[in-house]
Amino acid sequence: MTAAEPLILASFTERFAPPHTALVIIDMQKDFCVDGFAASAAGRPLGAAQAIVPVIAELRAAARRAGVLVCHVGFWTLPGHLSDSGPWLAQRRRSTYASDRIAIAETRGADFVPELSPAAGEVVIHKHRYSAFKGTDLDMVLRGRGIASVAVCGVSTNVCVESTLRDAFEYGYYVSAVGDACASWDMDLHHATLRNVEARFGIVATATDLARSWDDSSGR
Repeated sequence: MTAAEPLILASFTERFAPPHTALVIIDMQKDFCVDGFAASAAGRPLGAAQAIVPVIAELRAAARRAGVLVCHVGFWTLPGHLSDSGPWLAQRRRSTYASDRIAIAETRGADFVPELSPAAGEVVIHKHRYSAFKGTDLDMVLRGRGIASVAVCGVSTNVCVESTLRDAFEYGYYVSAVGDACASWDMDLHHATLRNVEARFGIVATATDLARSWDDSSGR
């Protein structure tokens, strides 16, 4: 007996309709985005990360208007290397513009940037690895809310955003990378990641695409 083909949400509007879509904001924290904190101390240029803050703020406002689930994901390194393995620590110490003491739990550097602080009732996920799905409750939270699609934005496009996108796709979610609401210290890697997403994992959209779709769905 041949099984029926699964239902496919073909159009952009259907796929990212507010009732079953989550906006997942990745690592918009002081250590990654604010001068004087860990990433800038490691020499990372922050201009691109800082430039997307108002874009994400506007997209989040559209999500809130439409009733889209908003998830704030932040890196969360446990003190004393409790969340580090040997291979993880070795790679963090040799990675470009990285630090093994970034976003230490309960420090100011781990705080979300003020413009993107979570509102009461919004989902907050702490992660210890690049992907927001690794060792967290994100998948359970999304499934519990009937989420079928995720729109992902934040930093860095080619690391934590990409890792989250790949896992979301393989867990069975429709995926969009919000291209102008993502950034990297190396924008060549940013653009390469977006090309890869479009080729294999999902749709590259703009913040305007999503906001307009959500506002139209809400009758605005």
